[in-house]
Amino acid sequence: MGDHVTRLLLTPAARLRRLRGRITGSVTSPLAGRRVMVTGASSGIGEATAYAAAKRAAHVLLVARRQAELDRVREAIEAGGGRASTYVCDLTDYEAVDALVEQVLAEHGGVDYLVNNAGRSIRRSLTLSYGRFHDFERTMAVNYFGPVRLMLGLLPGMRAQGFGHVVNIGTWGVQMKAPKFTAYIASKTALDTWSRIAGRETYADGVTFTNIRFGLVRTPMVVPTPGYEGRKALSPERAAARVIRALEERPVTLDNKVARVGEVLNLIAPRLSDALMSSYDSRHPDSDAATGGLGR
Repeated sequence: MGDHVTRLLLTPAARLRRLRGRITGSVTSPLAGRRVMVTGASSGIGEATAYAAAKRAAHVLLVARRQAELDRVREAIEAGGGRASTYVCDLTDYEAVDALVEQVLAEHGGVDYLVNNAGRSIRRSLTLSYGRFHDFERTMAVNYFGPVRLMLGLLPGMRAQGFGHVVNIGTWGVQMKAPKFTAYIASKTALDTWSRIAGRETYADGVTFTNIRFGLVRTPMVVPTPGYEGRKALSPERAAARVIRALEERPVTLDNKVARVGEVLNLIAPRLSDALMSSYDSRHPDSDAATGGLGR
């Protein structure tokens, strides 16, 4: 029972530790000396998170599809006095994911923290999606099946060692249910829900999950949508700071006030929410990338 009580206080205790560190000047992070795997580590939020974790003395295990970009990130970390290892893996190749797990277990004995950051976003209206079932297949492959396969490989080791934490990089669309994102939001919702349930089974073993539901982040993923230009967005570095907070404090979720309001509205006035989102949908057409340059 004592262990359960301790785990109930994980996040409050972590926040007190951070406050104490600011007051005393001690900046020792729970990540120091730990093995932190980051997928999609070659750019955007993943790259920024890798740098931030390395600065906290973590051994960062960098995972992405491009060896050259992984080497660039590793070299930058090592130049700053940090430690990193690189692993080329396409998360849609499930045999490659299994091989990644086997290699990491052999070389490092497992991982302590996992950041499921690699992902694919598609913004395309339902009207343009009738003949594009592959949109749904590829978003599920990258955003859901790949991370689940990876977690199924790493979680037994986390549970055996009595410690582990998984952070999923998600979207506020899980709460808002934004139009034109059926493929993307559905895949992220699947991961969000899977982790929430899995966390209840691994809780007694000291393994926890955080779902981060980001709004717009200025990464290469948003470039194909010109409508996002000029909109308020987090930088990858500010987003990474939130990921580090999730790793260190281990809350159940991290989101924002706007998303919470949208979630409540979906619950208490679903048809009003539908009407508002329908109006928003009609005022924001598909991008040229979604239409193939033909317009809506």
